[in-house]
Amino acid sequence: MPKVNSASDLHFVTDVIRHTLSKATAPRNPPSIIALVESARALTDINSICRASPHLVGLIFAAEDFALDLSITRTPDLTEFLFARSAIVTAARAHNLPSAIDLVCTQYKGDVGLKTLEQECKAGRNLGFNGKQCIHPSQVETVQRVYGPGEDEVNWACRVVIADEKADQAGRGAWTLDGKMIDAPVSGKARAILNKAEAAGWDVAGLRNKWKDQEPE
Repeated sequence: MPKVNSASDLHFVTDVIRHTLSKATAPRNPPSIIALVESARALTDINSICRASPHLVGLIFAAEDFALDLSITRTPDLTEFLFARSAIVTAARAHNLPSAIDLVCTQYKGDVGLKTLEQECKAGRNLGFNGKQCIHPSQVETVQRVYGPGEDEVNWACRVVIADEKADQAGRGAWTLDGKMIDAPVSGKARAILNKAEAAGWDVAGLRNKWKDQEPE
């Protein structure tokens, strides 16, 4: 949903959704909303926006409109957006919104464009974003690769999940892997990584078969 400046914008859309669903002849799942944050007003009201609708699942930072609103110029290192980006991703996490989508990379042609895109993706991930807007199909592979879990991370997560299932069957709470303690928060993180890997196209079933003999230490 573009131009979300205040909670009232989401209230209106939520009312429309409820009204539409109430008149449906067959049960329907409500749509999810991702709100575009693209103004100073939206940024100052970000917490109210995050609480405004049960259908809200994420925030997107619309940098170009935000720059226009603040009369600032976008630079290659994006430092002028640091406060806004940090505020948006922090608010998304604080309100348990699963998606925090970073700004568009306006360069997409040639090696220079792809290099710039990769740098922006890495910086966005370091800030806490878990996705990035794309304006051209050529950007998708880079965004998917950078924001998706890496090979070592996915293999670790798979080993943890398999060993944790065996530990649970044995009635063990905490156990170790590679000399490090594994407990509920760590195994929960591993499961989240596998879910993300599967969504990114990893052959999780094949990895589970590869590590099927992993035992808790």
